[in-house]
Amino acid sequence: MAVAEELRPGAHTPLTRRVARSPGARLAGRRLLAAIPVLWGVTLLTYVVMNLLPGDAAQELLGANATPAEVHQLEIQLHLNEPFWVRYGQWLGGLFHGDLGTSLASGQNVTAILGQRLPVTGELLVYAFVASIALAVGLAVLAARRPNGLADRVSMVVSMIGLSVAPYVLALILIYIFAVRLQLFPAIGYTSLTENPGANLRSLTLPAAAIAFPLFSVYTRLLRADIVEQMQREDYIVTARAKGVRPWRVLLRHALPNSLFGLITLVGLNLGTLVGAVAIIEPIFSLPGVGAILIQSINNHDVPVVEGIVVVFAVVVVLANLLADLLYAVLDPRIRYERSAA
Repeated sequence: MAVAEELRPGAHTPLTRRVARSPGARLAGRRLLAAIPVLWGVTLLTYVVMNLLPGDAAQELLGANATPAEVHQLEIQLHLNEPFWVRYGQWLGGLFHGDLGTSLASGQNVTAILGQRLPVTGELLVYAFVASIALAVGLAVLAARRPNGLADRVSMVVSMIGLSVAPYVLALILIYIFAVRLQLFPAIGYTSLTENPGANLRSLTLPAAAIAFPLFSVYTRLLRADIVEQMQREDYIVTARAKGVRPWRVLLRHALPNSLFGLITLVGLNLGTLVGAVAIIEPIFSLPGVGAILIQSINNHDVPVVEGIVVVFAVVVVLANLLADLLYAVLDPRIRYERSAA
């Protein structure tokens, strides 16, 4: 037995080398290499757009009553008088060393600003995503179990409402109903998770609901339609039914996993669109996340802060889409990325 183990090819291959040679690791490497020019393009485009906006950072910081001499002096102090490509090159060089720059408005390090605000936004987005996906999967399964039944009709009505109402309108409705009238949740403010977990959850419930409800509506309709199609057209469903497998087991064990591919893709793509949602919802609920500072920095032409936020969200989107690609192989082991890459 020991001799057979020694003669088996690759028996003495180190674990790290085998992991590095796996299709998943190669896929991750290719995706990360492809993400480098994408991230560079995002930062360049953001810098160009910020510099094309009307107004001037020095003028915005000093106010309308500042004299031209004061504005010029602040421009020299903040290096705003230098050419665009020089300022972008300096910022990009600092990024390679882990330095996101310094805020033009406050003089604080951008990394420190994001370190204070990103945990709040991270909690909010995780809460919204988990709630929207969990509720969407549950309602979609119930709706697909009996198409055109009661659960299906209810899911359609709820989804149409979620797709029709703007998030900021929904946020105001939630505040009026659950904070003002019923007084179940606070209308504004944030409580840290370490300070009081229960109060932290309550302070994030309404803003998370305002973000999650539109996502939940999209996910429910997409997943319900995919499950119904699987149940009606796929041969493996017919085979499972012919073998006497119970309907709920056919639905949950066979149809649902194969219907999750579209949902995973959509979740990965939705992360990029949440920048706008966070920028709108967080100020409404007075949350100290990146949304409020993003709007303020755009108004002040604070390019380093805006660039830092964009870089963080771009990295999150890239990693989320990489995770989605890897989850495809987990859900369906037949997928071979090496063959598709070839």
